[in-house]
Amino acid sequence: MDHLGLYANQLLQGAWITVQLAVCSLALGMVLGLLLAAGSLSQRPLLRRGVMLWTAVLRGIPEFLIVLVCYFGLSNVINTHFDGAIDLSPFAAGVFALALVFSAYAAEVFRGSFAAIPKGQIEAAQSLGLRPAQTFFAVRLPQAWRIALPSLGNLWQSLLKDTSLVSVVGLEDLLKKANMAGQATHQPFVFLLAAAAVYFVFLHASQPVQRWLEQRAGAGFGPAAA
Repeated sequence: MDHLGLYANQLLQGAWITVQLAVCSLALGMVLGLLLAAGSLSQRPLLRRGVMLWTAVLRGIPEFLIVLVCYFGLSNVINTHFDGAIDLSPFAAGVFALALVFSAYAAEVFRGSFAAIPKGQIEAAQSLGLRPAQTFFAVRLPQAWRIALPSLGNLWQSLLKDTSLVSVVGLEDLLKKANMAGQATHQPFVFLLAAAAVYFVFLHASQPVQRWLEQRAGAGFGPAAA
């Protein structure tokens, strides 16, 4: 246990990297998920089928492989076309890879949420003379957000745990720091157990935030809808 105190700062630094990685991936994945959901609901068959194929491919490939492809594959493309002028960091590759995975699942959540909105809501907005953009942001998105939140919360928990995969490409996140400390002290079990405890704390600390978001989004819809 004395070794934990010696490496506590390094573990905290790794934990902070993990949080940044998860939050950035969540933000980008949410935007990409909305765009993919819009494509899957498009009236254009070619676009709709292309989005469905893309999300099916992303959901069918292990996250570990996507991380490796994004880091090594994109690095190779950048070096080939930009002569190494752009340096792809493990953090950037990790954010991109995790966001892609998150977006594939979030797209299905958003698609189902938009489809669950009663058509009468859209017709009422049109009768009030709202433009399509106004209808989307004032009527469709708030209701879809309320419906999607529970499922998005589950995806967030999976995303937070998947951040550990990025350590394989050199990112010194929580798991990487724990492995380094375990190798230096020859006590890997102690530090891996400490890392597991930190992940557990992160997951449970996010649950009150999710409940608050669900309560806020469900305000005005009654207990059954909240």
